[in-house]
Amino acid sequence: MNFFLRSASYVLHPLLMPLIGAIIYFYTAPRFIPDEIIRAKIFGLVVLTILIPIVLFFLLRNLGTITSIHLETVKQRKIPLLLQSILLIIVIKMVIDVYHYPELYFFFLGILLSSLSAIFMTLFNIKASLHMIGISGITMFTIAISIHFGLNLTILIAVLMIANGLVASSRLHYKAHSNLELILGLLIGVIPQLTLINFWL
Repeated sequence: MNFFLRSASYVLHPLLMPLIGAIIYFYTAPRFIPDEIIRAKIFGLVVLTILIPIVLFFLLRNLGTITSIHLETVKQRKIPLLLQSILLIIVIKMVIDVYHYPELYFFFLGILLSSLSAIFMTLFNIKASLHMIGISGITMFTIAISIHFGLNLTILIAVLMIANGLVASSRLHYKAHSNLELILGLLIGVIPQLTLINFWL
């Protein structure tokens, strides 16, 4: 059980959530998007949301700014979240444009708002769960996609709901967060996505 819960923290790590959300969009949205365009967009997202953050993680760890990829303390979160916000702005400006992919554009804008909200929380020494922010944001986006395009994504949504429970259980089991921090993470993940739905749903 310990291995299973620990694995959930890595498999459902917040770094992977933007890419997973984009993959869900590209392969469920009933729009004609050439495969080469999809591959190019996914490659750009892998570089900007996963590879560069990993490089920055090792740089910050060598500098002694952070000690773990899970960013256990509030102090360790400020610089990584700020750098992530900058990378998300680059994604919005250069990879996902609002004219061709409005749903995905606002999904990433929601992620940016969630990141900024997490930074704001650190000013009050509050450590909202980044894992919950990531998985709950994707879940809300998938529900909205299902409604918007009239798709039956019941199984996928159910899997994501289970993933929310797994993430919460994992973070509680390893005492990484309190109940309040998990609830704050859930709200910070869902509310920006729910708010921005008004612009495209």
